[in-house]
Amino acid sequence: MNLTKLQLLEQMCKHAAKENGLQDLFEFMIESMLVAERSEFLTANPGNKGNGYRPGSTYGHGRKLEFRIPRDRYGNFHPRILAILRNQEEEYDRLAGVLYTKGLTQEQVSDVFSRFYGQHYSKSSISRMVECVRTQVNEWLERSLETYYPVLFVDCVHIKIHRKRSVSCEAFYVVMAVTEEGRREVLGIFNMPVESATGWGEIFDRLKDRGMERVGLMVADGIRGLDTVIGEKFPATPLQRCVTHLKRGLLAKVRHGDKAALAAELKDIFRTGQRDYTVEKAWAGWQDMCDRWGKDYRAIKVLRNNADYKAYMTYLNYDPEIQSMIYTTNWIERLNRDFRRVTRMRTAMPNEESVLVLMGNVAMENKAFDRALPNITGDKSLFPE
Repeated sequence: MNLTKLQLLEQMCKHAAKENGLQDLFEFMIESMLVAERSEFLTANPGNKGNGYRPGSTYGHGRKLEFRIPRDRYGNFHPRILAILRNQEEEYDRLAGVLYTKGLTQEQVSDVFSRFYGQHYSKSSISRMVECVRTQVNEWLERSLETYYPVLFVDCVHIKIHRKRSVSCEAFYVVMAVTEEGRREVLGIFNMPVESATGWGEIFDRLKDRGMERVGLMVADGIRGLDTVIGEKFPATPLQRCVTHLKRGLLAKVRHGDKAALAAELKDIFRTGQRDYTVEKAWAGWQDMCDRWGKDYRAIKVLRNNADYKAYMTYLNYDPEIQSMIYTTNWIERLNRDFRRVTRMRTAMPNEESVLVLMGNVAMENKAFDRALPNITGDKSLFPE
């Protein structure tokens, strides 16, 4: 029904006088414009007729606006104003999602919206706005995987989250791969109370459920039992332990005045890029180092014949050009620093889902992963043509 200017003014005054006057007025105005647009449509299409209404809603100024959307008999009427409202709503959602994934809490996002748009946005409104980000991240973290990845880097980052009446520092397992095209990508992020070899076994099973079958090389830190788990889940996959973690641990065992000398020896033992330098030569250097330093430090002496430490030399079996890329977990450690950056604005995260959303978005948006790694595909044992 079309209204005269006087009738429209009376209706506007009537709605404005209600308890939720502004909201009620907005809803009335939107519905009036929709009805007017349908009238124009039906005038241009005389063979068609009106066919009642269907419920509709949008969000504006932190509130949900509900109204009726007029219909036509043949379903050909598509109001232009709805597209405008949806575009504005999508922009709000996109901005809220960006602010949230950059590290702001929902309360801080609400404060930003209040300052710029002049209205208070409730926690539930902001939560709805970032829901699209949650959906995108969750779908990405559960995507199907390739059957083969030349290199897999695995590590954990520990984040504080609320658990009922206490705060718990829990493990978030991160899996990064180098693809056959020579690019890096995060395959998954998983939450468990603590890091363990058993936990990694469960993670590997979940990756296999998503399509992964083979791994050329696994790179990890020194967590006990991981070699056994890898042997069970990926029997043909060698393990490279992180040399950076090893060096850091050994230097912590000696006096301050001895650190520089030991660091120089370790750098020589775990050198990269030299074609004639083999695992056998590195192992001989390792045993010699343990003999000499073991005279003053029993903690080093007992490592001399521990064959588990050969896992720190696996990288020497590969092309010298890629050795510096695969003998440490530095790539995934850098990513972990980005994860901590977006979560450290909060004393503790509200739950594990919020952590996964933030970490997943960081991984999705990492521009460094778009660049192919130089010379990484040169080793044909990992990157067969």
